[in-house]
Amino acid sequence: MKKSILKLLRSTAFVAMILFAFTFIQTYWSMGKLADQTSSGCLDCSFIYDACFISLCNAIILTLLFLLLAKIKKNRYKIAIEFVLLTSFWFFWNYSIFVDRESSWSTYSFDEEIYYTVYLSLLPILVTATLALMTIHHQVIRSKFRGQKKVTSTTP
Repeated sequence: MKKSILKLLRSTAFVAMILFAFTFIQTYWSMGKLADQTSSGCLDCSFIYDACFISLCNAIILTLLFLLLAKIKKNRYKIAIEFVLLTSFWFFWNYSIFVDRESSWSTYSFDEEIYYTVYLSLLPILVTATLALMTIHHQVIRSKFRGQKKVTSTTP
């Protein structure tokens, strides 16, 4: 029992660290163009501070959601749901940054905000989400390619 709790904690910490790191990378890659612009919500806050805060919130929330999804037995469904959740959260955070650092200082319509967020975010989100989930589920992916017995995911 003690080993299973330690294994759960280790895998949960691994997933949280991966989500934090990839969220930070994705945020900086997609919204880094706005790093020099002043935040309308916090005039003294740097872009790095916002990216770290977003990454921490995202890691906590998604790790908890991924824990709930660990009950799904079919890995392809679990990974697909995780991909949708991850990309949705990242689009939301990128939209929030765009509104905070660009659109609130100008006259963007809602449609324009969405358009520019998607334009700036689509490639970074797809690439980093794929890499993040491949990193989280590396044991399952490796076993599929090697033709080994079914391996459970590293998702908590």
